[in-house]
Amino acid sequence: MRLRTNTDSWEGCRRTRRGRILTALLLGWLPILAATHASAQAQRPLPLALPLSGAGGDPQTAIAQSRTSDQVSVTNQGSIQEALGPYGDPFGLRAFLAARGITYVLTYIGEGLSNVSGGLRRGATYGGRLDTSLDIDLDTLMGWRGARFHTDFFQIHGHGLSARYVNNLTTVTGIEALPSTRLFELWIEQRLFDDTLSVKLGQISADTEFAIAQSAVVFMNAGFGWPNVGAVVMPSGGPIYPLATPAIRLKYEPTPELSFQGGLFNGDPAGKPAPGDETDPQQRNRTGTAFRLNDPALLLGEVSYAYPALPGTEQLPGTATLGGWYHFGRFESPRLDSVQGRLLADPEASGISRRFRGNAGIYAILDQTLYREPGTASQGASAFLRFSAVPSDRNLIDLYVDTGLAYRGLFPGRPNDTLGLGMIHSRISPEARAFDRESLLYGSGTRLLRSSETVFEATYQAEMVPGLTLQPDLQYVMRPGGGLVDQRGRRLRNATVLGLRATINY
Repeated sequence: MRLRTNTDSWEGCRRTRRGRILTALLLGWLPILAATHASAQAQRPLPLALPLSGAGGDPQTAIAQSRTSDQVSVTNQGSIQEALGPYGDPFGLRAFLAARGITYVLTYIGEGLSNVSGGLRRGATYGGRLDTSLDIDLDTLMGWRGARFHTDFFQIHGHGLSARYVNNLTTVTGIEALPSTRLFELWIEQRLFDDTLSVKLGQISADTEFAIAQSAVVFMNAGFGWPNVGAVVMPSGGPIYPLATPAIRLKYEPTPELSFQGGLFNGDPAGKPAPGDETDPQQRNRTGTAFRLNDPALLLGEVSYAYPALPGTEQLPGTATLGGWYHFGRFESPRLDSVQGRLLADPEASGISRRFRGNAGIYAILDQTLYREPGTASQGASAFLRFSAVPSDRNLIDLYVDTGLAYRGLFPGRPNDTLGLGMIHSRISPEARAFDRESLLYGSGTRLLRSSETVFEATYQAEMVPGLTLQPDLQYVMRPGGGLVDQRGRRLRNATVLGLRATINY
């Protein structure tokens, strides 16, 4: 049973010595940044000769960032409105609202997926997500300079392939979630000091701004959107799709290339279940309106540098990112019993895991344009490498690595199509592997030894018209779940997944 203490809440975090230090660091940025703003402006170089914004709102340095994506960090490019001609804006409502600073976007993603071999069993599913987002420029609407309001809602339907047929760690698709109609994000952002500092407050999803690889947004597997370490080890999967949570985020950009950002989130968007309650976190926060504030906090920090070119080259930009997080909750050992000196696999043990205070992780990302098609501004090849690690003694996964290559405009006459080849590797922690060995030794389990899960993905996104893309996809999952077994005690075979996605953006 989980212990509840003052340090298990935001208020407790504020009252402790460590909490006071963290709060002071977070809030103390404002006067420090104000004092350094003038000197930073004086040294501010010319902007990068790049598109204005990439995934996550940073300068776009990956030339192969795809036109559409399921990742919530991406503003999909192109609108089907253009293809609809005079029917694209009935009664001129969209233009009328836009003139007053009010814009809305409707995006529908529908996909059919089939597990043709391996995993739990063969089968096929259909899933879809309608995203309705609203942005209001409060300066245009009511003269509130530098302020913006944003909210979006999801209508999620269909069934997930991973949960039913594959049983893998990295969900096959980024839209997979329990069917629901839910609020996602709801926040206000204030920009200050000539837009070098922004403060965002409200219900926020961490994967809209942190740990993003721009070259990875074309892929369908959810692991390419948010490093799987965080999704597996954080309570309720962490404050990521489809569960945002109350938070404050600060971002400082002293130059167009350099940015610092930090966020303080409620660390559990669904809350700890009651004893015996095995419901999914998405069921405990079914509508996205729980607005939880009393769970252990999650602190995120990141620094990112977008350089205009590799040394000795021209027009080959890239981004280097370093980040980390700390969660103030309590986390269970995958191996040790709460009774000193006992192992969980020991039949004489209590069966209650030893608990540790806090959890932390680090990540690093390199996102690099490798080749630019001659005479083009947005065609060529980009690659990324992302690494994330957490302590082994309190986590199922301790190491996550993904990498990939994307090429936009590979074929003549298809300038906006994007080809992607990627790989994800999730390593089962040494402590969890030790538990498997000890279970076999004591004869208390039927589980084979888990090691790691590796996923390969090949995908091609074809733009039919602006705002409409079709995307065939192939994934090969090695050792689903890290090496789990089925009900008959046999290891799950490697799974092969085929899929086709359609995205409509209006």
